[in-house]
Amino acid sequence: MSYSIYHFFYSLFQQKQFLCKVKKLESFPFDEKLLACKNKGKFPDLAIRLNKDKTIFTGGELIELKDSQSYTVSSFNSTIPSRSKKIEEIITGENSKVKQLMEKAGNDIFSLPVRDVYYLVRGKKKQHAKVCLVYGSFFETVSVENLISQSFQQVLEERLKESGKEISNEIKEVLTSLLSQQHNFSKVRSVEKSSVKLRFRIMTEVKAEGNILDSRKYPEIKDDTLNLILPCHNESQELEARKKISMIFSKKELQVFEIFKIKHHFNGYFLVMQTNLTDT
Repeated sequence: MSYSIYHFFYSLFQQKQFLCKVKKLESFPFDEKLLACKNKGKFPDLAIRLNKDKTIFTGGELIELKDSQSYTVSSFNSTIPSRSKKIEEIITGENSKVKQLMEKAGNDIFSLPVRDVYYLVRGKKKQHAKVCLVYGSFFETVSVENLISQSFQQVLEERLKESGKEISNEIKEVLTSLLSQQHNFSKVRSVEKSSVKLRFRIMTEVKAEGNILDSRKYPEIKDDTLNLILPCHNESQELEARKKISMIFSKKELQVFEIFKIKHHFNGYFLVMQTNLTDT
């Protein structure tokens, strides 16, 4: 048996009626055979098993669940959305449980040191719903490091302007560089004689241009549909995605899908595989 995000999407398709019915996305009956771990409340919520033979499907993708009672992608708490993550950064500290679960599933964890990240996004509006399994580059259009450093540069410049003080560009660059790593904020800080500890947490909110559920920005993503959304920045990426889709879905099953491209406002084209959530 092979494992991959494509197989995971196929399992969603087979039970798509539950995507409308379950109150919480985490309650969906995910196919346990595909999963190396479930990690409720911490990134990643789900991880796909690794394949020993990685020539076609590597497996190992990481998935975060994003559930919303509107057509807005719910905020990302602590973990900034990204297209990939190093597994060594995922399985340490508070997330050591993930390592144990993956090893119990028989995975050679470090045989794939960098993992693709996907987001299973569900939004509801009145009696309608949209569900998208979307690759992380839909949200990470600039690197996480640049996002953090430029945000802090804005804060620094605002404070300097308000205070009327000036510092050299060199010092500005050093300060913003030092603050560009997300792990600097995930540590608990303890101050002598303080009876409390302090932890800074980054919360990320999706702009309208990155909101795959927004009908004004992405009208192609229709109400009551299930969508797989993959990067399609060149012909070879598109051909590879279509090839893998055809390896998993039968010709009859593919007849209920529309496959087309949409243009991201900041990050080129993405391939969409779309079907109705309810049979009509």
